[in-house]
Amino acid sequence: MAEDPNALFENWLAEARLAEPNDPIAMAVATADADGRPSVRMILLKGHDARGFVFYTHADSRKGGELADNPQAALLFHWKSLRRQVRVEGTAEPVTEAEADAYFASRARESQLGAWASDQSRPLDRRETFEARYREMLARFEGGDVPRPPRWCGWRVVPERIEFWSDRAFRLHERRLFTRKDDGWTEGLLYP
Repeated sequence: MAEDPNALFENWLAEARLAEPNDPIAMAVATADADGRPSVRMILLKGHDARGFVFYTHADSRKGGELADNPQAALLFHWKSLRRQVRVEGTAEPVTEAEADAYFASRARESQLGAWASDQSRPLDRRETFEARYREMLARFEGGDVPRPPRWCGWRVVPERIEFWSDRAFRLHERRLFTRKDDGWTEGLLYP
C-alpha cells in the first residue's frame, strides 16, 4: 500500500481548506432507517483521526434515530474546485460523553443556545415559536455557561471502505479504494 488512507484524507482536506470557497469540511451523510429507507443531508465534519470521522447532532433527530436503529452510514466529501471526492462507508458509534462535552463547549454561545431551543427534525408550527424558545434559552443561561443538552451527542463513523476519486480528462478518472482488513488496510483501484 502506497499510503495510509487517513493520512491521504488529511492531505486532501488540507488542500480543500485552501481551495474551497465555502465549507471544505461539508459532507453528505447518508443513513437508513430500520426498514432500509435511505436519507441523506449535508453536515460538517468536526473531527477525523485513525478511529474515524466525527459529527454532532441531536439524538432525537432523524439521523440520530436512524443511526440508533441501523448504525451503517456513508459519507461523501465533494471538493468541486479540486475535482475530487472521498467516499466513506462504515459503522457509526457514539463518541464518548467527554468528547461530546468538549466539542459542545467549543461552539459559539449562540449555537449552544440554539441546540437547547431546537427539537431538531421535529415539526415546527412557525418560525416565531423557535425564535421565542431561543430567547427563553438566552434568559435561562444568562451570565452562566451553557451545558451540553442531554440528548445532544456525537457520532464517529468507523470506516470500512474509503474511496478517493480524482477527476481526469475524458472521464478517465482515478478511483483508489482502501478496504479495512484486520488492523490495517488493503488498497486497490476501481474502473471509473
